[in-house]
Amino acid sequence: MSEPKSTIPKGSWILITGANGFLASHTIKQFLGRGYNVRGTVRSLEKSSWLTGDVFKTYAGRGEFELVEVADLAIEHAFDNAVKGVSAIVHIASIGTFDPNPHNVVPQVVSGVTSLLEAALKEPSVQEFVYTSSIAASAIPIPSDTTHIGPDTWNETAKQLAWAPPPYDPSRGFLVYMASKVEAEKALWKFAHDKSPRFTVNSISPVSIMGEYLNKRHAETSYSFIKMIYDGRKKELALSPAVILNDVKDCALLHVAAVLDPEVRNARLVGWGEYCNWNDILAIMRRLYPERKFMDDIPGLSRLQLTTDCSQSLALLEKWNGQQSWRSLEQTVTDNMESILKWYP
Repeated sequence: MSEPKSTIPKGSWILITGANGFLASHTIKQFLGRGYNVRGTVRSLEKSSWLTGDVFKTYAGRGEFELVEVADLAIEHAFDNAVKGVSAIVHIASIGTFDPNPHNVVPQVVSGVTSLLEAALKEPSVQEFVYTSSIAASAIPIPSDTTHIGPDTWNETAKQLAWAPPPYDPSRGFLVYMASKVEAEKALWKFAHDKSPRFTVNSISPVSIMGEYLNKRHAETSYSFIKMIYDGRKKELALSPAVILNDVKDCALLHVAAVLDPEVRNARLVGWGEYCNWNDILAIMRRLYPERKFMDDIPGLSRLQLTTDCSQSLALLEKWNGQQSWRSLEQTVTDNMESILKWYP
């Protein structure tokens, strides 16, 4: 397959924030594999040394991958040094603490986006800016929600609920996370409208990201859903009766395409896939590993009813990787289980 025309040449530097994260590590892998250089930001160089010393050791040894420390993404000028000489920025880092107090999360996430945009504006080399948003910026992903998500759909309900007066009960943590995604992406588009930057701005909105782990740490996060199923953590899983799968490789590819494709400008790309629930995943796990005993099905699960237009995203998967569709749930579970069993046999 011939390589499509790109916005920036191979060998250019790409800045990816939150480089030690699940999605970010796959996005780094895809850019490196296509001949680009990557600079990743992390909160701690020491804690993220596995990226340069293991997963991307070969690239780091050749000077094609490097890490810089940004201990606090919310402070002013946090990214001024990190953006030097980069041609594109992919902003994946966020705050995923699920703190129920919005004052501890939302302003900081918004500041992270705006400070990085301001740094990009001052760096002449920057040509592309991609922000990782979420379905949560558009709607609350619950089975009763029948919203059709379009370019101008925003989750105002989550904002209102998140900013309701205290007490800040722990159950409000996810609402606060959703509100942070709403306000941060709105800040992104306000900046693009008000400042008319020379660089292109795009966003990606995934749903539930699953798939292969590149490091054991990714199996131990609060969003490692298939690992939760493997461990039988039924109580935690019951909080999400239905999901829309986005394979991490598809989501990473959308980020690559949003940077490299000259036809993608001012786009809110949706990263969706198969509608499913945990019992669907359990059925695949049992089929793949009939000798293993997994937890029983969870009663009362359903399907999400949210809809959207995925045609632009699917066209990009085909253009940049020859894919005719999203990776299937079967492929994702297979990849995920292989990496789980590597560390948790």
